[in-house]
Amino acid sequence: MIVLHEKIDVARPVNEAFAYISDFRTAQEWDATAFAASKLTPGKVDVGTEFEVACELPVGSVKLLYTVTRLEPDRCIELHGTCALFDVNDVIQFGETASGTHIDYRATFTFKGLLAAGEKVMRSGMERMGRESLQGMKTALEDNFAAPTIGSSNRRADRLVLPGLARFSRLGYSHGRKQWLPVSAYMGDKHVVITGANAGLGLATARRLAEMGAELTLVIRNEQVAKPLVDQLRRETGNDKIHVEIADLSLMAEVKRLTQRLKRRGKAIDVLVNNAGALFNPWGETAEGLEQSFALLLLSPYRLTEGLKPLLLKSQAPRVVNVVSGGMYSQQLEVGKLIAQPEGYSGSVAYARAKRALMVMTEQWAQDWAEEGIVVNAMHPGWADTPGVESALPGFHKLTKKILRSPEEGADTIVWLAAATEAGKVSGKLFLDREPRTTYLLSSKVEADGEREALVDFLSNFSVAQHGSKEGTDSATLAY
Repeated sequence: MIVLHEKIDVARPVNEAFAYISDFRTAQEWDATAFAASKLTPGKVDVGTEFEVACELPVGSVKLLYTVTRLEPDRCIELHGTCALFDVNDVIQFGETASGTHIDYRATFTFKGLLAAGEKVMRSGMERMGRESLQGMKTALEDNFAAPTIGSSNRRADRLVLPGLARFSRLGYSHGRKQWLPVSAYMGDKHVVITGANAGLGLATARRLAEMGAELTLVIRNEQVAKPLVDQLRRETGNDKIHVEIADLSLMAEVKRLTQRLKRRGKAIDVLVNNAGALFNPWGETAEGLEQSFALLLLSPYRLTEGLKPLLLKSQAPRVVNVVSGGMYSQQLEVGKLIAQPEGYSGSVAYARAKRALMVMTEQWAQDWAEEGIVVNAMHPGWADTPGVESALPGFHKLTKKILRSPEEGADTIVWLAAATEAGKVSGKLFLDREPRTTYLLSSKVEADGEREALVDFLSNFSVAQHGSKEGTDSATLAY
């Protein structure tokens, strides 16, 4: 038997430290040996909750099955872990100090078979591992990381274009996560609004932020989908602070009504995630007579963000996350081409043009709202295997399926931009895999002089009555 006993003091409130550590999936961020972790039991962490933690040891990789055997909120969590090589009992105690939290961590290892005879040889290495793990925990909880910068390898990849595109795949995600820092930010007092939360990236984002304790308002078009989805998320995450707003965001009348409802509710918005989107083939109009790609992908997030600014300003550290696409790299901002015409229509081109414009607005908002403290960033998820990609781009989906990211992998940077402390230290950037990336792979796609100003003027003065081909309809008839 080997007993590892370490103590640390961290400058974090007890409830925040406990929330982070008791979700034992975070072990992969601070434990010296853990490289992957998952929660096997749905709902809140409680006695009986199981986790699987994969560890790299001198004798090889092992998967430990951990079961919570004792739980006293903000005071103590005890877990029993087992694998083929050993059993371990972890007792983690929390105490309040004048400056934060005192953590007392005791791990008792009982080795099996031939390993039991080698305890003396392993003791010093195990003790070093224990010290490194607690230092990792301290580093994670102190959460004092520098503002993110682009790494040299990604900078080179972006310049060479094709390697940059290769980073959009699952391989890019695997490459990026090796350098990731812990995310211990407390989300239990945050309110996040997520559009397009019924599937794909939006749903993956909602699930993870709910697991982190955030209060969520999910904007979903289909009421029949919304209720069972919210019920499912509450069961899976144990988070009851999940609300739903029904709105077809392709219709400006519904964007306005949604904005008004949220304002009447009056709750501060800490994070707004503009994720709702679709790639439309063939060309079509909304019930208000607007070209649907322009309406849903650009005008809608513009009006929603502008309309919800008063609620963002009620937050102490407001953030906006705009979901764009790598497809924007193929397009130059040309305001006169944002509303696609039926002749020669390409859904992928219309989609990419709208996302390019949203990226430009991200930079503009960041500049205009900097003094008010609103952080605005964009991200693109890489190539993710979502229902929208499969239905809109079946050929691309079939060709790339083996290298596509999961929705959770694609959504990771959304979650990081919403939660990570260091993500709030920069604004007006484009992120992929938690790193700022270039907004132009090709210099030829940089917009001409005056186009940015023209975009702001166009969106701020846009009239549905003047541009729409249909009058007097607010009904939500578009399926996407």
